[in-house]
Amino acid sequence: MIENGGNPKARPRAPDLQIYRPTMTMTMSIAHRMTGAALYMGTLLFVWWLMAISGGSSSYALQQRFMNSIPGRAILLFFTWSILHHALGGVRHLIWDLGLAHDDPWREYLARATIFGSVAGTILLWVAASLIKEI
Repeated sequence: MIENGGNPKARPRAPDLQIYRPTMTMTMSIAHRMTGAALYMGTLLFVWWLMAISGGSSSYALQQRFMNSIPGRAILLFFTWSILHHALGGVRHLIWDLGLAHDDPWREYLARATIFGSVAGTILLWVAASLIKEI
């Protein structure tokens, strides 16, 4: 049975980005998924580090040379931010699961706190690590 006179354009469409405008919580949801995927990739670096330790001094020196390079440091910086952002996003979801902060201003506050907390935490961790390294 053909509805709407057989006109496929008259069929209702699922809502998409043409209908919804992006919001902060939508963007944070996408970022949460992306940081989760980044954590999988970062785990490969951790496995490489463990294999380098067990592989001997030359394997470890190669791994450390890469991690101390500019691309290696950038990857570690992004990995640090991903860990913190994903963890704070999980806390945000926990707050929502408790039935809190569903109202309009609080959703935005939590989203902004996730961004601010992850960036500030990353900076603090890297500053602390550089200070400890100098000691």
